[in-house]
Amino acid sequence: MTNAKSLKLNKVTSANMPKFRCIVDAVNYAVSVGELKVGDMLPSVNQICSEYQLSRDTVFKAYTLLKEQGTIESVPAKGYFVADQIKKVFVFLDTFKAYKEVLYDTFVKTLPKNVIADVNFHHYNARIFKKLIDDSIGKYSKYVVMPFRDDAVREALSHIPAERLLTIDWNLYTSATGNVLYQDFGEAVRREMADVLHLLKKYNEIHFLYPEYTNHPHESVDNFKLFCKQNNLKYAVEESSEKFDVKAGIAYFSVSDRLLGRFLEQCKAKKLEPGRDVGFISYNETPMKKFIYKGITVFSTDFEQMGRKAAEFVINDKPMRQCIPSKMIIRESL
Repeated sequence: MTNAKSLKLNKVTSANMPKFRCIVDAVNYAVSVGELKVGDMLPSVNQICSEYQLSRDTVFKAYTLLKEQGTIESVPAKGYFVADQIKKVFVFLDTFKAYKEVLYDTFVKTLPKNVIADVNFHHYNARIFKKLIDDSIGKYSKYVVMPFRDDAVREALSHIPAERLLTIDWNLYTSATGNVLYQDFGEAVRREMADVLHLLKKYNEIHFLYPEYTNHPHESVDNFKLFCKQNNLKYAVEESSEKFDVKAGIAYFSVSDRLLGRFLEQCKAKKLEPGRDVGFISYNETPMKKFIYKGITVFSTDFEQMGRKAAEFVINDKPMRQCIPSKMIIRESL
């Protein structure tokens, strides 16, 4: 009979984690990194109980969950064996906005059934970012992470083996050969605004809405200003959400969906027609923006493509370094 492989529960043991979950995570991790292979025998229930002072109910619960996941199978009178080459991937997003849902949904649907994706959110909190990254080390075969500018973020990412890490959305803290899927927040803004210059010239001024609560990269604002200067357009940058007041003759470019809602409310109250009296460009496509009002013009990267490419990195074990194109989608609001 094949000798049973040992489990290293110390890799996942946590005071805050149920013991059965420690066993599940230890097995899934060992399979994902190749320490356990299809057909390998697992320790018996009695072995684990004896070695780690656990109850039989705890071990049975863990093995039952692993069977339900398809990771292991039981053979009567022989024991438990690895049934599939499971991979676990750590997904770390900033927030779960509508366009991030598109990315994540595409990512998960592209993954094969033997890949388990654990999604987490940092909400631009450096302390949370560092803690969750530190807690994840050694538990996952791949890491798909949305970073943000902070020295603590840079330091935390350095703990992840470079070949297992894919940073997405922002091109931050990666080496020249690091894995990254990013969007162009700078030059693409100028390029795509040039395609709607004829529409922007209908308005007296162009205002970039960059509210105090946003974490959007400032390079979009810088390139907006440069575009307006190059084309002799009168412009302004509005940074106070409280003072936002829609006025006729102005086209707005907003990184905030909250301000999109307030824009439409004020247009209705002031009897202003979007696309005629005022204009609006919204950053980031969502499934509903084509239906809101008569359609909202958007400047956006392709989040479905970003999700598919991120899944390819997880599946294929090949380097990934690519800028996902952004484009202007013209609708009635401009």
